[in-house]
Amino acid sequence: MVDRLEGGSLDKRKGKAVVVFSGGQDSTTCLFWALQRYEEVEAVTFRYGQRHALELECAASIAAELGVRHHVLDMSLLGQLAPSSLTRSDVAVADAAEEGGLPNTFVPGRNLLFLSFAAVLAQGVGAKTIVTGVCETDFSGYPDCRNVFIQSLNVSLNLAMDETFVIETPLMWLDKEQTWELADRLGAFEFVRERTLTCYNGIPADGCGECPACKLRRAGLDKYMARRGAKEAARG
Repeated sequence: MVDRLEGGSLDKRKGKAVVVFSGGQDSTTCLFWALQRYEEVEAVTFRYGQRHALELECAASIAAELGVRHHVLDMSLLGQLAPSSLTRSDVAVADAAEEGGLPNTFVPGRNLLFLSFAAVLAQGVGAKTIVTGVCETDFSGYPDCRNVFIQSLNVSLNLAMDETFVIETPLMWLDKEQTWELADRLGAFEFVRERTLTCYNGIPADGCGECPACKLRRAGLDKYMARRGAKEAARG
């Protein structure tokens, strides 16, 4: 069985990958993952009226530092249409979903549109692989982060565009603790911790500590640091 947390021990595959990239913990980990596996990697970031718009600057900075060609696509219409606390400054980010409902941080259609436009971009730059950091283990109740959705969309994109794209989801079955471990194995732990922006309130690194994204990130980090510390102590 292949280790889901395997780092850079594999030979690079031929070809090009496009990484859906927000500059956050998950997508940055995926970017490092792709850089160790593909000969060429490009990144695409979407401007959709997100309240944490500083992620656009963060993504651009990271891509420049890593020498990755970076595309920014205007998806502002999504922000106008989607009723979400991430696209409405007058809607507070809720800690949890209402009973029987979705979190108010869910942006309807976001991953559907992002991956569809990433596929159009991929075709234009000659890439057959699209990498995204969606995760079913810590997916916060978002239906468009589920594996069944990704598989379905992959088939639909290939049929619609007469292509053979593969949507890669390195984090699909990892929780946040394991995502930190993967970043560590990729040699990117400190980079991801210090340079990324996950916080819904637009605060980089450890963030505000209060929004759902920060709490999830911190809980995973604390668990991983405790486990890593225990292993180091056992080795003496």
